[in-house]
Amino acid sequence: MRLDRFGETRILPFLPSVRSFGLALALVVLVIGILSPPPAGMTQEIQLVLTVFFFALVLWLTKAIPYTLSSVLSVVLLFTLELTDTFEEAAIGYASSLFFFLFVLLLLGNAISKVELDDRVAKGLLSSQSTPRRTIRSLASNLLILSFFMPSAMARTVTFIPVVRRLTTVYGLDQNSNFTRSSFILLGHVNPIASMALMTGGGMAIITSEIINSTVRAVTWVEWGILMIPPTLVLYGLAAISAGLIYGVNDTVTVEESADEGGLGADVDEEPPPLTRDQRIVAVVMLGAILGWVIGSFIGLPTIVPAIGAGVILAMPGIDIITTEDIRDVSWGVLFLIGAMFSILSVMETSGTLGYVVDGITQYIAFSSLPTWQAVTILLILAVCIRVFFSTASAAIVIVLPIILEFGEISGANSLYLALSVLILIGSTTFLPFNTSAVLISFDRGPLTNREVFGFGFVTMCLAAVIISLSWFLYWPLVT
Repeated sequence: MRLDRFGETRILPFLPSVRSFGLALALVVLVIGILSPPPAGMTQEIQLVLTVFFFALVLWLTKAIPYTLSSVLSVVLLFTLELTDTFEEAAIGYASSLFFFLFVLLLLGNAISKVELDDRVAKGLLSSQSTPRRTIRSLASNLLILSFFMPSAMARTVTFIPVVRRLTTVYGLDQNSNFTRSSFILLGHVNPIASMALMTGGGMAIITSEIINSTVRAVTWVEWGILMIPPTLVLYGLAAISAGLIYGVNDTVTVEESADEGGLGADVDEEPPPLTRDQRIVAVVMLGAILGWVIGSFIGLPTIVPAIGAGVILAMPGIDIITTEDIRDVSWGVLFLIGAMFSILSVMETSGTLGYVVDGITQYIAFSSLPTWQAVTILLILAVCIRVFFSTASAAIVIVLPIILEFGEISGANSLYLALSVLILIGSTTFLPFNTSAVLISFDRGPLTNREVFGFGFVTMCLAAVIISLSWFLYWPLVT
């Protein structure tokens, strides 16, 4: 094996890398889509829209070029191929409040980590006087609590990885022990589930709420909590219990303060030092933002207002917690991908492409003649199949959810329930390490294997299916 100049591992030097193959495939898709005549029943406009869609999809899935460039290229193609009258229409996705809302949330999440407030909370929630099994339960509880004011599941994973390693040393266990494996499963697979509880809990929830508000009906921050907190808590609890049961973590070893001199075992129970100036500021500002989201849901205040207010305060002269460097370090590639995808979806809607795709699939699957539960089952299976190819659940939801909702209308399914079900299922399904950032980090830094990642991903998918069924028929009808 060797590394090419982009740092990719090449199994055989004469075989093309995934990035090279992806770029070549994307170009083939583009050339064929532009030059070949459209099939019978398809207009040239619809063919070109689908061409841009699949061209962008191949580039994003293979990461042939950076997300930022592939996203801008896709928008340029919409205009160049005359699928929009103006470039402004082609770039309409970047005018979405979601684009700016995610940008501000990324800044706020980075600010929490920057002042080490997340690390302080994490350490404060752990106790040295516990057994491995109790520590697993404590870790699951702490991750859940932290998710309510720290949106990023990846940030929570990074925060707790060193804590898990130190606890493994405290117990005198091997780094490949069942305790360590169970802990990394919690950090990777179970941890992101908690982010679905709140509308502002992470990219998955934010994107889903945006699509629901624009295509189904308005859902407030509080209503989202009523609909999603109970199902999410039950799913999270079942997944956490499953992680402990599958790995059979023992409950006999106890922590001695002398077992880790100078480490976590020696100082975790000590009185924490006072909050620093920056930690106090970030804590107060974030609590204010959460309060703004709650109050705003009753008075119709856009969710971006409290977020941008918090960001501005943290960037004010004399505070300077959010700086120019922090803005440069934001995940611009993900933001540009989301904006480009919304642009493409907008053109798909205005050109009738979505309707054409829906009509084409209904020729093979008669959704209108199927019982609702069968139609919904098929749609959710379709969502899982598509989700496997994406490196983030957020990107999968952006692409899958609008199409699923189109089919849902034909089958007569409740669009709100269907949207929430897609979120729960996609947010709980991780078959490959790259499917979720938190899983990828835990896989890279922990002892997990590809088989374990796939296996527990299947477990959480099945649990999600059970929760969706119970919510659809028992819980959601009671609260809507």
